[in-house]
Formats: sequence, structure tokens, C-alpha cells
Amino acid sequence: MHYLVTGGSGFIGSALVRRLVQEGHTVRVFDNLSRGMARRLSGLEGQIEFIQGDVRDADAVDRAVRGTDSVCHLAFINGTEFFYQKPGLVMEVGIKGMFHVMDACHRHGTPELVLASSSEVYQTPPSIPTAEDVPLSVPNPLNPRYSYGSAKIIGELLALHYAAGSLKRVLIFRPHNVYGPDMGWEHVIPQFVVRMKRLCEVTGEKSIRFPIQGTGDETRAFVHIDDFVEGLWRVMQKGEHRNIYHIGTREEVPMRRIASLVGEYFGRKVEVERGVDACWGTPRRCPDITRLEVLGYRPRLTLAEGLPGVARWYDEHSHEAPDHGAVKG
Repeated sequence: MHYLVTGGSGFIGSALVRRLVQEGHTVRVFDNLSRGMARRLSGLEGQIEFIQGDVRDADAVDRAVRGTDSVCHLAFINGTEFFYQKPGLVMEVGIKGMFHVMDACHRHGTPELVLASSSEVYQTPPSIPTAEDVPLSVPNPLNPRYSYGSAKIIGELLALHYAAGSLKRVLIFRPHNVYGPDMGWEHVIPQFVVRMKRLCEVTGEKSIRFPIQGTGDETRAFVHIDDFVEGLWRVMQKGEHRNIYHIGTREEVPMRRIASLVGEYFGRKVEVERGVDACWGTPRRCPDITRLEVLGYRPRLTLAEGLPGVARWYDEHSHEAPDHGAVKG
């Protein structure tokens, strides 16, 4: 097949591109490199077609979609700081980009659309583990944080009720806390690694007091990028038209456990210090992956197995951290 991956130089997008190439497909990448990085596609020169462009540009999207069999639409703006600082841009990229991709698929007869959504569509879930059919919500439309979640909700509705009218196959997947090397600096694991490394550099103590946001009992279920891509591949191969799939793991882990695992990587014992609660944060999140398991998905790596390699990457690249590592964690 001939695939187009929008946002293909992003963390998840580039991993998908590599899997598609590995499986023998023809791959075109569309990205403006505002958030993605070309280095994530290194080694694929001559094996993929790269088009630099913006999903807000209808003509550019039209040219990128032409001649493809499937569009994997991942282009979006994530990161909490962007939600607060540029909510209008977040929504413009999300909603305009979605319309441009769908219209181009209609125009050129591209039969399949695979859409990246988010666990943010349901915010604080009513049940744990959380199935795909829970109500979607925007707790406070006046809070710019929800520019991202609301745009993702709109994207899901458009895919299911606008695109699906003429496309043969529409699939939606919701990633849940995907982690791995070179995932970006604005996530909890990279931030913990950089801060822990610097604390280790200024103290020889075997026990480190480590301030974090919140109580440390807030939970997430982290899935390694390798397991995530396997789950996404299962969705693309076996997923049902107009269906939604949570991709993640059932291993629900408190934030203090993340700090302890990062400390173990540096050979230190961690004493977590409670900080200010995250504004509008979600205390627990863990997906129900039953629907994906029916397709044969089984995550292989526990967090304890997957985190050391990721910590090593960020340890070795800590000099690249923004603002000399002035991260929040």
C-alpha cells in the first residue's frame, strides 16, 4: 500500500513510518518540522518521500494525499504549555488540518483514514481501567488547557460522521502515555531524568530528596513505543471500520514509582517530596485494552524493563534539554 503519514517526523509518527517501511509499504511523510525532527527519520533516506508542509495549507495537503491508499493523520500540536499559550493555534491546526485531510481523501478517492486521537478526550475518566465508550468531556470551556482535548473530540466526530460517509475504512486510536527515546522534553520521564541527573551531580548522598508536582500517588499507565507501534499495527491490520481503540498497557503506575525507577538508574534511593497539585490534573488514568487484545495485542515490556533504556538516552542527551534543563517535572 501507499501510505501518507502526517506528522511523520514526530515521536509516534516516525516510529510508525519505520514500521510501515519495514513491512514493505510505500511511505510519504508530510510535516512542517515545527515540532517534529528530521533526525527521527535518519537512515530512511531513499526509502520514503518527504514533503515539508503545513496541514493548515489545503493545497499542500491535497498534493500530499494524491495517489495514496491510506492516510495516517497524526499532525497536531501537543504539550501543555502550548495548550495554555497558543490555544487558538492548537485548535486551528487540529480542526483545519482534519478538514483538509478529509476533503483531500474524498477528492482523490483515498479509501482509508487512520486518525490519532488522545486520552484527553475523556479527561478524568469515570472508571478505571477506561474503555473506549466512556463519555467524552470538556470540563471547562473557558480553560485554554482544553483546546487540545476539544479539538481531538471534534476530530473523532468528524472522522466518524463526516469522513466515514464516503471512505471505506476509518479507524481511530487513542495513545496512552507512550514513552521512549527521543520522545521530547516536555514529558514526565525526560524531566525526571534531567532533574535527577543534576541533583546527583551536586550531591554524593545515596538518598536524594526529589520534589515533584502533586502527591506522587497520581497514576498513569505507560506504554513503550515498541509495544505501542505493535498495537497500532494490529489496529491498522485488523481494526473494524468506524471503531476506536485504546493503545496502552494495564500497568497503572504512581508518579512516585517513576521517580524511584529513575533514581535506580542513577544508583540512588529517592525520597519524594510533595509539591503543588497540578492545575486541572487527572489523578488516575489507565486504559482498558480489551478491544485491542481481541486483535492479538499483548504488550511485552513492563515499565521497569523499558525505562532504563529511555533514561540512558536522556542521560546521554541531557545537554540538549531546553533552557539548560530548566524543566518542571
